[in-house]
Amino acid sequence: MPNRRLNRGTDALRVVAIGGGTGLSSLLRGLKRYVAPIDGLPPIEIAAVVTVTDDGGSSGRLRRELDVLPPGDIRNCLVALSEDGDLLTKLFQYRFTAGKGLTGHSFGNLFLTALTHLTGDFAHAVKLSSEILSTGGRIFPSTDCNVSLEAELVNGKRVLGETKISRARIAIKTIHLVPRVCPPLPETLQAIEEADLITMGPGSLYTSVIPNLLVEGIPQAIRKSRARKAYFVNLMWQPWETMNYSAFDHVDAIHRHAGGKLLDFVILNKRPIAGALRRAYAAQKVFAVQNDTFRLVEQGMEVIERDLLLTKGEQVRHDPVQTAAVVLELALRARQQNLARQKD
Repeated sequence: MPNRRLNRGTDALRVVAIGGGTGLSSLLRGLKRYVAPIDGLPPIEIAAVVTVTDDGGSSGRLRRELDVLPPGDIRNCLVALSEDGDLLTKLFQYRFTAGKGLTGHSFGNLFLTALTHLTGDFAHAVKLSSEILSTGGRIFPSTDCNVSLEAELVNGKRVLGETKISRARIAIKTIHLVPRVCPPLPETLQAIEEADLITMGPGSLYTSVIPNLLVEGIPQAIRKSRARKAYFVNLMWQPWETMNYSAFDHVDAIHRHAGGKLLDFVILNKRPIAGALRRAYAAQKVFAVQNDTFRLVEQGMEVIERDLLLTKGEQVRHDPVQTAAVVLELALRARQQNLARQKD
C-alpha cells in the first residue's frame, strides 16, 4: 500500500523532527497540515527520528517479555501523522482495560510487536505500519539496537532505566546509552543530510531529546548537514530532571551531550501562563523556564520568541498549530538561504 500523502517533489521542504514522547507527536500533528501545499506554500516532507529508550508502561512490559524495541512513542507518531478520525487510527490508540496480560496494552503497541516478530526487523515494521495508516511522513527509530538509558546524578550515583531516571529526586549531571555504541539507521542519516530544517523538541530534555543525540553518528550528521537546526525549549521545569533550568541550560545540555554546538535557532514561548494553571504547577514546585535570551544570543544563536502556549487543558503544553507554523517559517528561510549559497 503506498504512502498516499507523502510528498517527494523536489520543491518540498524537508524537515527532520527529532525527539520522543508527547512533545514530538504534538509537533507532528501540527506539521501534517502542511504535507499538502496550502495557499501557494510548498509542501513539507516530514521525517521523524524517535527515541527508543522507554522502559515503562506497555512499552516496558513488551520490551521485557518479548525482547522488542519500545513501540509506544513510535505508535504515537504514527497516529499523529495519520488521518484524523480514521478507524485504523482509533484502533491503534485503543487501550485494553481488562483481560489477563492485556490490561494496559494498546492495540498499536501489540500490532507493532507482532509485525516486528513477523518481519524480524522493528524499523521495517514501523515502515509497513506507516503504509497501512497512510501517514503523512516517514518515521525512524533513532537506532534499531535494544538500548537503555543511564544517568549519572550530581551526587555521583548512577541510575539505569528511563523510568528510574524520571523518578530520581536528584539532578542529572549527564546521561548515556547502554550499550554506548549503537548505530543509527542509514535512512536516518540520509534524511538528516537532505534536510532543509532539523528540529529538536519540544519534549523531555534528558529522556526524549538528548537520547537521540547519543546514537553514534547522529550528532555528527546533524552538524555536517546543510540544514538549519532549531530547538523548541520546554515551557516548564521537569520535576527533578530540569529543576531551575533556564533556556540556556537546556541548550547547554544538548551541546554538551552532542559533543559541541549544533543549534542555529532557539524558539521560546513568550505567552504568560494563566494564574490558576501557574499556581497548580507552583504547588508542585515547578515553574516556567526562564527565557535568558541574552546568553543564547551571546553564544551565536538566533532567538525566536512567539506565543506557543496551548490555551486549553489543565497542563502546560505547546500549541501544535503555532509550533508547526514556526517550523514552516524556518524551513522556508532555510531553503532560501541554501539556494542563495548555491548561487554564490
